[in-house]
Amino acid sequence: MTGFAVITPSYAPDAELFGELHESVLAHTDAVHHVLVPAADRALFASHEGPRCRVWTYGELLPRRYVPIPKPPLWVNVRRPWPPVRGWVLQQVLKIEAAARFDEGSVLLADSDVVLVRRTTPGAFEIEGTPGLYRNEGAVHAGMRRHVRWHQVARRLLGVPGSAHPPMHDYVSPFNVWEPAVVRAMQARITEVTGRNWFDACTAELHISEFILYGVFVDEVLGQAPRFSPSPTMFCHTYWDTVPLDEPGAREFALRRDPGSLALMISAKSGTPREARLAATRACGTSAGEHRGKS
Repeated sequence: MTGFAVITPSYAPDAELFGELHESVLAHTDAVHHVLVPAADRALFASHEGPRCRVWTYGELLPRRYVPIPKPPLWVNVRRPWPPVRGWVLQQVLKIEAAARFDEGSVLLADSDVVLVRRTTPGAFEIEGTPGLYRNEGAVHAGMRRHVRWHQVARRLLGVPGSAHPPMHDYVSPFNVWEPAVVRAMQARITEVTGRNWFDACTAELHISEFILYGVFVDEVLGQAPRFSPSPTMFCHTYWDTVPLDEPGAREFALRRDPGSLALMISAKSGTPREARLAATRACGTSAGEHRGKS
């Protein structure tokens, strides 16, 4: 496989985090970084634009039949205005739309609160030249109600027979790799199954996970020979807790990573201060703020 692009959905509250991620993308990859933001937030991200950063606003990716309702952030499909589309759902669907537009062999999907800490190339995620699927086998149990619902929605949109019953596989990761050609095939499948434009079918859902949709498609529709990620964590050392880390705690967290980790993720929801986050990247022998090359 050749070619590699990085995609990050973001918005105003995560602008500073995105800046740290973007500097790490410049430092540790040769990829162009594409950030997807609401139009109202574009100015906050414009300073990153250049040969290796493209800022996409929602309006550039949305079909023209979708119009925004400013407060709360909702969108309406004028052809079918109910239910309105919540911002969280729209972000998932726009990520699919963006990934489908690339000719590269793979796209790396990185959340704003991720930071790369080592050289990252497409080959790291490949098995016999093809990007591996991130899959945490049997990790979804009955108590994970949102995940169960996401599986149910994915199966309905993709026309997968039978109901979703735990345990099921988890495909959700803040650091993930897709094949654009597979994304396009998934879009066509949803259109075929639902009889509606795939975008409209997805945004009509109140709950959806782009990662579970993609994973179920690869596993249960394509039925390809297993080629799962070479890393059970998708090479990303993650901190999901909502308790903020201080600098010593952040350094300790970073030092517990697998030596093969390419990235760290300290959840934005943890409220961990910037200095603690930087302490974590420094503990890996790198810093998101060390690269000062042109975007």
